[in-house]
Amino acid sequence: MAENTISTPTFKKTENMEKVWEKPSILFDVPNHYCPGCGHSVAHRLIMEVVEELGITDRTIGIAPVGCSVLAYNYLNVDMQEAAHGRATACATGIKRIFNDKILFTYQGDGDLAAIGTAETIHTVNRGENIVIIFVNNGIYGMTGGQMAPTTLEGAKTSTSPEGRNLDLMGHPLKIANMLAILEGAYYVTRQSVHTAKAVRKTKKALMNAFKYQIEGKGGTSFVEIVSNCPSGWKMTPIQSNEWMADNMFDFYELGDIKTPPKEGK
Repeated sequence: MAENTISTPTFKKTENMEKVWEKPSILFDVPNHYCPGCGHSVAHRLIMEVVEELGITDRTIGIAPVGCSVLAYNYLNVDMQEAAHGRATACATGIKRIFNDKILFTYQGDGDLAAIGTAETIHTVNRGENIVIIFVNNGIYGMTGGQMAPTTLEGAKTSTSPEGRNLDLMGHPLKIANMLAILEGAYYVTRQSVHTAKAVRKTKKALMNAFKYQIEGKGGTSFVEIVSNCPSGWKMTPIQSNEWMADNMFDFYELGDIKTPPKEGK
């Protein structure tokens, strides 16, 4: 009996092909620790694409606190600083005030930014610190055991709300971006996602805007929320989690710009 063989397809070289994507040179080529299907890896890539395309690699400093974002310095090849849980924006404020020519961004999850770091986040934005805050909202504490977060939806089951979030007992989910948008120090506030190719393009545009505003010294804080999935915490496959997110989270956390800069001359 002849051995089964798998033929390798051959492709003809085509001249003048347009390159539509390549890994940013400032994204380390290493395996990541995120769960399969998690949106964090896409967010990492987008941030590094923006930094590289803007030519600010040598000026950029990222702040990653505790949680799923804690190992971002293993992947993002820019200067990185770890902050205590919830304190990333306070840390970024200090660095930016000492090194005003640097470009600062924080990379935080909802358990970090919207719970332990609520005060730091609100006061940083209220002061209008000229930094970029990147907020990954998957509605749960991911790394620490799938507990209910301030952003967990009504009825959603977590390890600390096994029968679902009860609003009478546990309060309402926080729309952090909407809360921050009313502050005078907020210059640009947007909520995007990374669950489809179209959504990824919109998120990259939002990140590009946010970093440009900081480079130009525009007046205030830029806040980019990225609604993401958590397949492990939600006990779903990656496909199921993206479908559940689209069917449930976007009704509450509506995607799009929440606060945009005033038009020139106004």
